[in-house]
Amino acid sequence: MARTLKQHDARTGLLLLTPTLVIVLAVVLVPLAWSVLIAFQRVRLIDIGRTGLLEKLTPDNFARVLASDVLWHSLRTTVVYTAGSTILAVVLGLVAALALRRPFRGRSLVRAAMLIPYVAPVVAVTFVWRVLLNPEFGIVNSWGTRLFGWDDPIAFLSQARGEITLFGLDVPVPTALLTVIAFEGWRYFPFAFLFLLARLSALPGDLEEAATVDGATPTQRFRHIVLPQLMPVIAVLVVLRTIWTFNEFDDIFLLTGGAAGTEVVSVRVYELLTVQRNVGAAAAQSVLLAAVLVLLLGAYLWLLRRREATKA
Repeated sequence: MARTLKQHDARTGLLLLTPTLVIVLAVVLVPLAWSVLIAFQRVRLIDIGRTGLLEKLTPDNFARVLASDVLWHSLRTTVVYTAGSTILAVVLGLVAALALRRPFRGRSLVRAAMLIPYVAPVVAVTFVWRVLLNPEFGIVNSWGTRLFGWDDPIAFLSQARGEITLFGLDVPVPTALLTVIAFEGWRYFPFAFLFLLARLSALPGDLEEAATVDGATPTQRFRHIVLPQLMPVIAVLVVLRTIWTFNEFDDIFLLTGGAAGTEVVSVRVYELLTVQRNVGAAAAQSVLLAAVLVLLLGAYLWLLRRREATKA
């Protein structure tokens, strides 16, 4: 009888899981498997409906993609973009969390306002940034020429290279790439802000009070007491933001379209598919991108396991 009940419970659990398994199979696994198969076929967009499932499998797409200088250039751009925007988002989130840690009048309103970049539609915020940074009528260039003495307006979103003078030397600056990094850091710092603020709220105040009594400065208290307790959260944030930013497409596409030195790997995949109509090469590059993301996900899981082992 007990065995029958166990079998009944197992059958019931399987029935409850079946809808989820079917959805995952239809939405995730089948398209993923089809993308991998297409990556090994020489398929143009116009031929996609007439191509067999296992027709003429060849590694030529991967050889072409790996031999392309455009891929490695876009990969370098992606790494710089990912690293810069991740660091900026975490630093801004940390500064905001520290600034709003103590109670003051209107703190709840300020906290809510901090979330606006993260919850606002990406189309709306990219349009606002494009208007603000417009070299002809944007308010940023208007203030720059009137208040900061810029000689000419700066095309922040269409200028691949600019120059700034430091100590008499002209230093090249990737203008558009730095602009999209600044946008990404500004848009996603509220995510880091929420995590860090929650951790700061859970910190015991006894240690900081004791350090204050012993004469520790605010910088020393932050460095030796607060920061070590925030490091596990910061590490998780860095890994998560790296995974998500490495796969980012819509922000850059809406701001620059991948032009002016901002073509990341995801934009390159889009161009292979829509401009060159090369479905096979686009699928091959997507598979390579997925492999990199799997490695990053593995690093994230390893970090979580290490954190749990440390707690235990």
